[in-house]
Amino acid sequence: MGNFTTSSILLLFLFSSVVTSLPLSTNSRWIVDDRGRRVKLACVNWASHMEPVLAEGLSKQPMDTIAKRIVSMGFNCVRFTWPLYLITNDSLASLTVRQSFQQLGLLESIAGIQANNPSIIDVSLIKAYQAVVSSLGKNNVMVILDNHISKPGWCCSNLDDNGFFGDKYFDPDLWITGLTRMATLFNGVTNVVGMSLRNEPRGPKQNINDWYKYMPKGAEAVHSANPNVLVILSGLSFDRDLSFLKNQQLKLTFSGKLVFEAHWYGFSDGQTTWVKDNPNEVCGRVATYMMNTSGYLVDQGYPLFIGEFGIDQSGANVNGNRYISCFLGVAAELDLDWALWTLAGSYYLRDGVVGLNEYYGAMDYNWCGARNSSFIQRISTLQSPFRGPGLSEAKPHKVIFHPLTGLCITRKSLVRPLQLGPCTDAYPWSYSPQKTLVVKGTRFCLQTDASGTSVKLGIFCTGSNSKWETISDSKMHLSAKLRDGKSICLDVASDNTIITNGCKCISKDNTCDPSSQWFKLVDSTRSSTRVERSLLPYLPGKGLVPNHLVG
Repeated sequence: MGNFTTSSILLLFLFSSVVTSLPLSTNSRWIVDDRGRRVKLACVNWASHMEPVLAEGLSKQPMDTIAKRIVSMGFNCVRFTWPLYLITNDSLASLTVRQSFQQLGLLESIAGIQANNPSIIDVSLIKAYQAVVSSLGKNNVMVILDNHISKPGWCCSNLDDNGFFGDKYFDPDLWITGLTRMATLFNGVTNVVGMSLRNEPRGPKQNINDWYKYMPKGAEAVHSANPNVLVILSGLSFDRDLSFLKNQQLKLTFSGKLVFEAHWYGFSDGQTTWVKDNPNEVCGRVATYMMNTSGYLVDQGYPLFIGEFGIDQSGANVNGNRYISCFLGVAAELDLDWALWTLAGSYYLRDGVVGLNEYYGAMDYNWCGARNSSFIQRISTLQSPFRGPGLSEAKPHKVIFHPLTGLCITRKSLVRPLQLGPCTDAYPWSYSPQKTLVVKGTRFCLQTDASGTSVKLGIFCTGSNSKWETISDSKMHLSAKLRDGKSICLDVASDNTIITNGCKCISKDNTCDPSSQWFKLVDSTRSSTRVERSLLPYLPGKGLVPNHLVG
């Protein structure tokens, strides 16, 4: 499974890099290439805004090696962070990489950069930043330039004086100057496809009036200096709140380039919320909040980019583990563009700690490979679009996505039970007003006979055992009733076979984990040949169906 998934990710990326024609623009809620075909941004954040002002990891590996590892993990773009002072403070921008690290006493990192990236050790910090963008471009990786902070350092807090217009380190006029310079510097660099104007506006000075006063000025400045890039705007409260756009639309002189950005972590909902409360109730509550504050924008015809999400990839954080299944369900249902936090396996210097291990990092400590390959496999389904302009490979249908594994319901052959497998092989389903799940183009519907047994496909679809409702606050339990009236839910056995069991953790109980029973019906126009191979030859009148598979 691991080898298949990794190779599939690489093939999907290589295919998308061939067909993507830059620059990008927007078509209603979608990001599209210059031929109008949907491009899904499946990004990873690469930090370059910390005190050394250099892309993390360059003391561990050559930048080209890191770029190739980004590709091998299935990402097609990087949200590349930068501090405002890199482009507005001449004394900082003119420092060489060596000088910057010497000032911080990072002698071991200097030796590592000298060994792995000797071409940048004695160039200016801004030239080193450009070199990383160039390396990503040579590997067909798109880049979003993210103004993460003004004064270099770790981000973010309400009291860091970097949070909002008028803060000590956030002068609006200097910010517009910096955006203009950065947009100009990268005008003509084709793999730079977007600019995120400011990371996580926050703090005691934040207010809607100043957001409307300055954000349009920043957007206009970027577009004037570089009309090719997407202009990406963040909301308030650590980029959690864009609800104010319901009442007052943003007025800009240009069109076809505006994207909105939101962030969502498990700790955004409270450090222990997912542990102390019932996971279904929490998922329902926070998903509703997200839809009310940012998700609604896709229904209003705007692209929404989740610029940061992520978890402790060691698996030790229960709060994060429960959150991520909820997040992936929402991200799949809305087919959102996104950027994982973070690429970094370790930092040169963070909060005074040299060589800090980053457990949220996609890379391991020494940047040699994936920290958690199963997590990369889990998100791989969301690295390709389910639907959008130019992606009418098949008639509209639904796939049944399982956020805990990142897989979809399919079957390897007619004589095997339904099971989880790659979503590229997912069965296409229709979901009728009568609550039946029918394999698209057939008469076969999903059925259950008893708790603890495999589900099956049948052609008599009027019974309660063929009617599947989304229940629980999470709206991710698919539940049917047995002939005796007992309610059961779809579940997954240890071998990935689809079974039914009693519905777990529906309410109140905070000690259990319902994620094995969380499924999401996702709209798709992806093609799949799975049905033609396994079902169509056995339709009534064309062949026999084994009794143990059909009700």
